[in-house]
Amino acid sequence: MAPPDRPSFAAEPQGTAPGAPGIAPTWSSSDKDLVGTAAEGSRLWFTCGHGIVNEVYGPRIDIPQTRDLGFIVADGAGFWVEVKRLTDRQLHLVRPGVPAPVIVHRHPRFTLQLRICSDVEREVLLIEVVLSGDASLRPYVLLAPHLGSTGQHNRAAVARHGGRRVLWAEQGPFGLALLACDANGQDAFAQASAGYVGYSDGWQDFARHGAMTWAYAEAGPGNVALTGALRSRHAVLALGLASSPVAAATLAASALAAPFAKRLDAYVRGWRDWRRRGLSPHRKAPSAAGLTSAVKREFAVSALVLRSHLDRTYPGAAVASLSIPWGSSSDSPGGYHLVWPRDLVECAGALLALGDHHACRNTLAYLIATQQADGRWYQNQWLGGRAYWAGIQLDETALPVLLAASLAERDALHGLHAAPMAAAALRHLALNGPSSPQDRWEENAGLNAFTLATLIAALVAGSRFVDAASARVLLALADYWNSRIEDWTAARGTPLAQRHGVAAYYTRIAPPQVLWQGPAALQQVLPIKNHRHDPGQRADETVGVDFLQLVRFGLRAPDDPLVRDTLVLADALLRRDTPSGPVWRRYLGDGYGEHADGRPFDGSGIGRGWPLLTGERGHYELAAGRDPLPYLEAMTRMASPLGLLPEQVWDEPQPIPERFLFPGRPTGGAMPLAWAHAEFIKLVLSRQFGRVIDQPPAVAARYQGRRPEAALACWSEAAPITQIARGQGLLLLLPRPARLHWGRDGWQEVREQDSRALPIGLQVLEIEAAALTHATRIDFTWRWQDDGGWRGVDYAIDIS
Repeated sequence: MAPPDRPSFAAEPQGTAPGAPGIAPTWSSSDKDLVGTAAEGSRLWFTCGHGIVNEVYGPRIDIPQTRDLGFIVADGAGFWVEVKRLTDRQLHLVRPGVPAPVIVHRHPRFTLQLRICSDVEREVLLIEVVLSGDASLRPYVLLAPHLGSTGQHNRAAVARHGGRRVLWAEQGPFGLALLACDANGQDAFAQASAGYVGYSDGWQDFARHGAMTWAYAEAGPGNVALTGALRSRHAVLALGLASSPVAAATLAASALAAPFAKRLDAYVRGWRDWRRRGLSPHRKAPSAAGLTSAVKREFAVSALVLRSHLDRTYPGAAVASLSIPWGSSSDSPGGYHLVWPRDLVECAGALLALGDHHACRNTLAYLIATQQADGRWYQNQWLGGRAYWAGIQLDETALPVLLAASLAERDALHGLHAAPMAAAALRHLALNGPSSPQDRWEENAGLNAFTLATLIAALVAGSRFVDAASARVLLALADYWNSRIEDWTAARGTPLAQRHGVAAYYTRIAPPQVLWQGPAALQQVLPIKNHRHDPGQRADETVGVDFLQLVRFGLRAPDDPLVRDTLVLADALLRRDTPSGPVWRRYLGDGYGEHADGRPFDGSGIGRGWPLLTGERGHYELAAGRDPLPYLEAMTRMASPLGLLPEQVWDEPQPIPERFLFPGRPTGGAMPLAWAHAEFIKLVLSRQFGRVIDQPPAVAARYQGRRPEAALACWSEAAPITQIARGQGLLLLLPRPARLHWGRDGWQEVREQDSRALPIGLQVLEIEAAALTHATRIDFTWRWQDDGGWRGVDYAIDIS
């Protein structure tokens, strides 16, 4: 007798499929045509690529449950075609601004039209299938479950549910069920089979026999697939997701109880209602001044993409992309359907610019809930807060503070308790900055201009959330770090500078040792990831584009000589001009991208151009007083036909058609990249308002693009500086109460001084400049007051 949570087997299919456990599973291509979900309600998301459905996610946006759901058209007598391999294909939306595609596949013998949406009330994907042409042909469905984010350990079977044939699968706590009905609501599956991928699945059946001949009742555990023959040339499929196959079948059958047109109308109404109420009236569309219709369409698509990447179980949480980069060669359980605090804040910032304050408050509440006890966030995480990669990137600790400050500046916090979060994050930055264990590209430890700009901005903008004494220390720290950016990250007089005729430039990242060794540390070899063999570049030979953040946040002027010189290098070494427009690689020597011959990234490769960076360059151009429209137009041309912006584009002059790589067009990296869409929205609105809209006002007002003079030099165990300027005081930042033991010039005139507690949880010790007037060196150590233990290390700082 069948277990109560499974439908009973149908009579037709028999036995267990051979070939266990199937070939090694992979995901589908990340080259998406569309991502879709209901505007609200249903906890199901879907993607389309190459004219079929790819991953379907639910009940959370970080859990893909399928690899793909595609179609074969065959006559049962030897002719068969898998439609995703057809090149004559058209895609459009059922209505503008609604993520519901109409996909039309054309072949000399037939036309197959698919209309796709989700049920607005249930976790059910609906596909209307209409086959026309040669009357001898019928459609067949191919479904590859990947329940619980994996193609391993899945079970599949053909069964009955309330008289209907159902194709179901399960793995762990997840189940799916695929049902079909004709125009009269009757069961539309004529045949069905379960199998193992690569051995006994439906595609193998057609490849060997030219027809569907197998009818296996079950397969698994392993990498399984399901095949169903539709008896009707006009049918509706319903793919339900739930905690068991029978629950999923119940949802799918419920969705099929009403005509597809009615479900589609509800889906369209939901998105129309969201557009009417979800955005501030004056920001529903960008200013039309000088914008092409293509840019305006891309703006609308970008808003839709950001909304589609928000979860509903965890309001305010969003994943980086509904895709798995180079998925067709990977079985990664994570992909990009994870929460990166950086990407999340960047996307929330775009929604804030659009006027969606409610979504941004939800994002801030989610960040408050997932902040770690020491004030930071994980490198990335599942929606529930469990770490996927537990690395530390200090910009990801700073950015939530900037989001809170942005809401506060608009008087839009509405009572949200942001201050405790901000205080904890700022304490973490003060004690652990300015060198980050990882940069924003998640590859190297050290001091990076993007990270430095973000940390400094957070210290300044976040000071509004703390008491006056703490704010004074945070602002002093921001001033000091800002005053030292060039000392730490600028390379001068190198062969690279001489070859390109510049005096100096910002390096991509400076080793942490630069804090105490000075510029000599820039001669160290900087390990570069994603290479089979490290190229052995010195830190002062590696240039990136991260320095533009210094201008974007108002720390340096656009015409600052060092900024201009670095721009010369970035354009000479990193810019690629494509038929779509200019694009920039992340840094010199980047290995995160396709190989030279177009093979997918496999742990090594060649970094390609990022449309996101074209948007960042556009923001620089706006700050410099120039129109960023050419950069918006370039990004628009890099998008997919329906407007999805990719992580990377192919930036070589020659195409590789067999690998679908064409100059200026998407590669196999993530698509869509939500952050790229956020950048596009910000650039359109920045152009509309004539200013960089995510530049923190407090930061711009404090620095006005100029390097400050810092009255206090700041020392911490994470940043043990070894030199200060004459006339500067010294501020020591410690995590616990301590008694400082210090002297001058080789422990002369020894003094003791107790640390002072700040309400944000920092202990500070300040030595005024007057006390150091005649000294050439400070020697110090301390004793912890809570346990009386000595630090056990003597430190020295030169004064010059």
